[in-house]
Amino acid sequence: MYAATIDQGATAWVLISIALVAFMTPGLAFFYGGMVRAKNVLGMLMQNIFAMGLISVIWATVGFSLAFGGTGKYIGNFDFALMKDLATIESLPGYTGDFALVIPVLAFFAFQMMFAVITPALITGATADRLKFSAYAILIAVWAIVVYPTVARWVFSPNGWLFQRGALDFAGGAVVHINAGAAALAVILVLGNRKGWPREAMPPHNLPFTVLGTGILWFGWFGFNAGSALAANGLSAQALVNTHLAAASAMLAWLLVEKLRAGHATTLGAASGAVAGLVAITPCAGFVGGMAPIFIGLIAGVVCYLALTLKTRFNFDDSLDVIAVHLVGGIIGALLLGFFSDTKINSLGFDGVLFGGGSKLLVNQLIAIGATFAFSFIVTWVVAKILDATIGLRVSTEDELVGLDQSQHAESAYQ
Repeated sequence: MYAATIDQGATAWVLISIALVAFMTPGLAFFYGGMVRAKNVLGMLMQNIFAMGLISVIWATVGFSLAFGGTGKYIGNFDFALMKDLATIESLPGYTGDFALVIPVLAFFAFQMMFAVITPALITGATADRLKFSAYAILIAVWAIVVYPTVARWVFSPNGWLFQRGALDFAGGAVVHINAGAAALAVILVLGNRKGWPREAMPPHNLPFTVLGTGILWFGWFGFNAGSALAANGLSAQALVNTHLAAASAMLAWLLVEKLRAGHATTLGAASGAVAGLVAITPCAGFVGGMAPIFIGLIAGVVCYLALTLKTRFNFDDSLDVIAVHLVGGIIGALLLGFFSDTKINSLGFDGVLFGGGSKLLVNQLIAIGATFAFSFIVTWVVAKILDATIGLRVSTEDELVGLDQSQHAESAYQ
């Protein structure tokens, strides 16, 4: 059935990439889990692992079909609901010509599923220490049906309106990071600040967990970005190299600014800087080359560190800096792609400002950023307000003081 169209090498690489991206969500759990206080670590781990279960089932039932079914510009249809025909069809709507799939549709389904899983999990870093588990479960379920497939449709599907405008997003700068960052901001504005923040110090309880999580995320990100080439070729190699160099340079830039401003280069800073670079290179990974990923990483490291001051300036409690790292980092990457994109690296892209393409790509990137942010923020805010008015969004004061581990799960990480 697949003999004439399926590339076995590409399929093997994408299957490996699926596993790498799946590993990122436990990595995110450790990255965030180390940064919360000891009484909330299991609550954080649970929220992330739970997303692997809930979002996967939603993706199989309706999510994938809404993102990639049919020919609509704004949303898909239910042609592939309940995984109908995914094991037998040879292609998807819009995936023709230069965009024709050379891997089984089921492999593409699984690869995209791992993106759908980790994106709402990113929100948990902003809401740490006070979000009720039942409210979280409903929130991400609705989000995985209404918000994520819609933005994925716009940007990733060849039929999507932003894709057709010429906006570029190789592996999810808008779909994953700006989308999740905007949602995180909306939720915490409804949720309110943690008790005692910012007066009380709330230091990380286990930085070795955070460093472990950083390593897993860095490792998995090779599948996230290089796997998005959907082939085992020069483009996937370029994306892998870009991913590593951006993370490395962003870490160095973050640490340098941290040392100059705060007097110390910290372990937490190294972890945060690396992730900021990984976020920023995500939309760019398959469209830039040469020294561009290093420049992108350096800029992301500096700007994302400086963005940490936003939460105190505007008095929103983004517990683990999702806004500074993922929202700001995603915006930086999407914007810089408008400057650094090079069709010599990827002929299916467009040249950016620095490569003779003028401002057209940059304008389309700005439109994609604005549309993604506005849609995700507004819809998520409405859902959060409804949940807050019905079942309640945050735990009681007493439960918050006890900690989420005991109040939500009747467990303790440490005896």
